[in-house]
Amino acid sequence: MSGSQNQVMIEADGLSKYYGQFVAIQDVTFSIPRGQITAFLGPNGAGKSTTMKLLTGFIAPSAGRAAIGGYDVTAQRMKAAKLLGYLPENGPLYSDMTPLESLQFFGEVRGLEEAHLKQRIDAVVEQCALQQVLEKPIGKLSKGYRQRVGLAQALLHDPEVLIMDEPTAGLDPNQIHDFRENIKELGKTKTILLSTHILQEVEAVADRVIFIHNGRLVFDGAPEELKEDGSLEKPFYRLTQHTNSVDSMPAKEDRV
Repeated sequence: MSGSQNQVMIEADGLSKYYGQFVAIQDVTFSIPRGQITAFLGPNGAGKSTTMKLLTGFIAPSAGRAAIGGYDVTAQRMKAAKLLGYLPENGPLYSDMTPLESLQFFGEVRGLEEAHLKQRIDAVVEQCALQQVLEKPIGKLSKGYRQRVGLAQALLHDPEVLIMDEPTAGLDPNQIHDFRENIKELGKTKTILLSTHILQEVEAVADRVIFIHNGRLVFDGAPEELKEDGSLEKPFYRLTQHTNSVDSMPAKEDRV
């Protein structure tokens, strides 16, 4: 793959997802170039998590296409997966395992060779500051440390693209600060898309904001372009108050 700074690393092309009559998202289109930190902003229920699951190949689209590093996540799933690290909201962690055991397990599942796996475990333990809890059961860790373990798992194979769904949900202010600093540091070498409904998150870490409401994109640009009177609160309220919800629209195949 090209190493160009302008290379598109995350692409959504006309993505739609229908559940019977319910339209979760419709005709979502955007592309994110290499090295950009993008916030995927919207209220709860806007379609953020659905879009994330489509981009990572966790679910299949009803229409449209998703690609990571130019690889279609449906047709070229394994090639796309090698480039992708995914941190879902409340991601799967084995509570009886220690962070070290978990990283060892996931590295072996990914087929990392023993010497390389040891190097990568050492790297992500340092990156996510897990040294003090490596031998403690994950089930006994704080929410903040569990989130760090999840991030370490996502980074274990050193992916070029990192997708995170509500990564600071449930963290205390100190944990949020530390996690955001980690995101900014990771953004120096990786392409990052993180979903959030927290306005401070956008201002703290994002180069760009993509705003979704009722399953449709309503804004795409720099955070400064979205602000009104120096704040994101007014445009957030304005963009989420319109009543043209796609939630009540019939699925495309059911329309006349």
